[in-house]
Amino acid sequence: AEESSNTTITEFVLVGFSNEPNLQWILFGTFFIMYLIILLGSSIIILITTVDPTLRNPMYFFLGNFSYLEICYVTVTIPGMLMDIWTQKGNISFLACAMQIFAGTECLLLTVMAYDHYVAICNLLHYPVVMNHRVCIQLVAGSWISGILVQIGQTCQIFSLSFCGPNTINHFFCDIPPVIKLACRDILVNQMVVYILATMFSMFPFLLIVASYGKINSSILKLSSAKRRVKAFSTCSSHLTVIILFYGTAAINYLLPKSNQSEGLGKLLCLFYTISTPMMNPVIYSLRNKDVMVALKRLLPNYFFSA
Repeated sequence: AEESSNTTITEFVLVGFSNEPNLQWILFGTFFIMYLIILLGSSIIILITTVDPTLRNPMYFFLGNFSYLEICYVTVTIPGMLMDIWTQKGNISFLACAMQIFAGTECLLLTVMAYDHYVAICNLLHYPVVMNHRVCIQLVAGSWISGILVQIGQTCQIFSLSFCGPNTINHFFCDIPPVIKLACRDILVNQMVVYILATMFSMFPFLLIVASYGKINSSILKLSSAKRRVKAFSTCSSHLTVIILFYGTAAINYLLPKSNQSEGLGKLLCLFYTISTPMMNPVIYSLRNKDVMVALKRLLPNYFFSA
């Protein structure tokens, strides 16, 4: 009986926001606009860090990669969510669900960016040697490859489980914890693997970021000139803001005991983590970065006049 029931489970059903039918068009319009803002903002960051000669340095090379990653993450989530709201159906295949299982690339890129700030402030004289083009490519490639390998590993170990029903996920995308709970056999080992990988690819990078900014803070406070201290702090402020938003919302969403929050609150927190934060990141990096604003003002008139 179990075997026959297994063959019938070929997809999951995402509950999403189907329990709010009266808000269907408001939610659709809001998420659609947010998605367009993310695409536009991140694409502009990628464009200016690629074409503007003043932004061709390691910091903006990493920022361009981070913006591209943000586009990838929201593109595997938001279009499906919009379709679910439009059709009021949340059916999603195993393959599409697997594509939505996020890995640790974002954590690793944020760590690489923190290391770049550390070298730039604490070891300025050796910065061109330490952060040469080859090293930057290796750091970015290592982040992407590690994240992809973890995603493949997570996906394989999750979808090697048997799913014999129910197949309803009370979420708007395929997050690992709710998916793995639907398995019809003991999942203790799988949960331990998920926990270990999550620790390795979130907490360990976070500790490296904290160590980097500890050194950065110590070096900045030793500067004799107040003007130089302000300039050094402003260089790091955008990245630090993004880190606080990313890790703050992720920690609340994944580490807060589920008994202390309603399912609705859990969705809201995850919504902020997966959509609102990527939408704010380009704004943070633009408004709090003088070089980006200058490059943007230089690019837009040239673009419109050439058109």
